[in-house]
Amino acid sequence: MASIKVKFRPSTVAGHQGTIYYQIIHERKVRQLLTGYKVFPYEWDENRSMIKMTQESDRISLVHSINERVRWDFERLSKIVRKFNATCFSYTVDDIINEFNRYTHDYSLFYFMEGIIAKLRQNGKIRTSETYKSTLNSFKKYRADEDIMLDCISSETMKGYEAWHKARGVAPNTISFYFRILRAVYNRAVEDGVIESRNPFRHVYTGVDKTVKRALPLAVIKKIKALDLTLAPALDFARNMFLMSFYLRGMSFIDMAFLKKSDLKNGYVTYRRRKTGQLLIIEWTKEMQMILDKYPENNSDYLLPVIRNTDTNERCAYLNASYNINHSLKCIADMAGVAIPLTLYVARHSWASAAKVKGIPLSVISEGLGHDSEATTRIYLASLDTSIVDEANSLILSSL
Repeated sequence: MASIKVKFRPSTVAGHQGTIYYQIIHERKVRQLLTGYKVFPYEWDENRSMIKMTQESDRISLVHSINERVRWDFERLSKIVRKFNATCFSYTVDDIINEFNRYTHDYSLFYFMEGIIAKLRQNGKIRTSETYKSTLNSFKKYRADEDIMLDCISSETMKGYEAWHKARGVAPNTISFYFRILRAVYNRAVEDGVIESRNPFRHVYTGVDKTVKRALPLAVIKKIKALDLTLAPALDFARNMFLMSFYLRGMSFIDMAFLKKSDLKNGYVTYRRRKTGQLLIIEWTKEMQMILDKYPENNSDYLLPVIRNTDTNERCAYLNASYNINHSLKCIADMAGVAIPLTLYVARHSWASAAKVKGIPLSVISEGLGHDSEATTRIYLASLDTSIVDEANSLILSSL
């Protein structure tokens, strides 16, 4: 059975910090595994072979962090030894160190998550890979690019990450979105047998709050449509894409951007939703054609003038167009007196809201939006337009 001990090597320079290392003994062979952890001699308990908690306010946090890392390393080394012992094969002390170093490289959060992102891209799940990358970048920013081992992720780590977001004014649903992705990555590591679950997400919020109303009534849509934007081509283009999304039954912008000219045949647009793969067929109307006629110079294979140069990265072209349009829509919102943040996604919500107001059945709205289930559509409609309920409440109160 291998023996693992935590040791301290004082600095040769008086008053300087010494280095913590691990002594591993197996079959009479002794090896030292150096760490980058440094503490002062007075912060080390030689009799108990452990770090002593300092009383210096400027070092309490650092020493506590080092103590936690040493504890995790010791547990990791012990786990490796138990695994080797369970195989019934002979192993050396160098095998323990090599496995520890491999684990430290392969099972850090950053490295493990990059591997998942690469696999998602390889499997064609580009959008999902982008959300994972966005989450990783956010967590890297929080950690100041300092990686963390998967088995070192604790409830305190996640609470600190949540507090960091709140201090920056990030919305609860956005924070929850990041947590759900991190939890999925963590659970993947648990399923792969890399770590044992410590449930680090138990004290942070991973639900979805009811969002504020994101739909515009038809009167406001008409007001946006009537704006004179002839002297502002960028705003005019953004307004046209917003209206096109509304006309196309709230089609998402990514589906609009990648519509091919060949998708329009015999007066109908036929396409598959990128998010769900569902096949949808939409009648092509004169309103849609009027917008299309404004851009006769489009020589690409795409129906709408979003991805104009197919020699460039099409995904980047779509993302740039989406960013520019949403930025322009903020200006249009000010011009039209729209109070809510105006984005392309508002067009989708607005179509659903208009359909609801017109008395269109839920099943039809769900089909029009390309939802997998009516439950998803109910969530969409739950916070859209409360004016009817408000009117009913007013009638009730007036009868008192």
